[in-house]
Amino acid sequence: MRMLRTFIAIELDEALKQTLAALQTRLRERLARGSVRWVRPEGIHLTLKFLGETPAAQVDEIGQAMVRAAAQVSPFTFTVGGLGCFPHTRRPRVVWVGLQEPTGALARLRNAVETQVAPLGFPTEERPFRPHLTLGRVQRGVSRSKAREIGLAVEADPPGTIARMHVTTVAYIQSELEPGGAVYTTLRVANLGG
Repeated sequence: MRMLRTFIAIELDEALKQTLAALQTRLRERLARGSVRWVRPEGIHLTLKFLGETPAAQVDEIGQAMVRAAAQVSPFTFTVGGLGCFPHTRRPRVVWVGLQEPTGALARLRNAVETQVAPLGFPTEERPFRPHLTLGRVQRGVSRSKAREIGLAVEADPPGTIARMHVTTVAYIQSELEPGGAVYTTLRVANLGG
């Protein structure tokens, strides 16, 4: 059985990708070289549901489930701003920038996706939805002092909105892991609101 690594996400527009690249550059200049593995801006997505290893035979039915989920939510706008780390800035493993969407449309979209794909064998995520865009991952083996520098740099970044994006579609994406990083192929796109 042929398996694909897939996920459902909101693809970012070019303006937001450029803003994120500038933010990464600003952070990179403040941190020890090689302490963070930065995500290529063209590879940053707002993931709604990571499906993982997916039978190729299920691609069409997952795409149809995504279309049904998208039809339940009208287009919306989110704002981007405020850096953070997972699990926290004292012991960072992931550096991210946060998203805010005050109408609840983003959460409704994520919940609709979860509801539609669960019957297809993809259990509902137990953890609360914390919308974010991953900017980089702290390299394994980074010293405690360098990790603390990363956390301090994140804490020192000015809060506030750095970008806005209007969302009209959601995408079903395949991810192929290559030596130079992941290669993404959009398998299907669905319009919000049908």
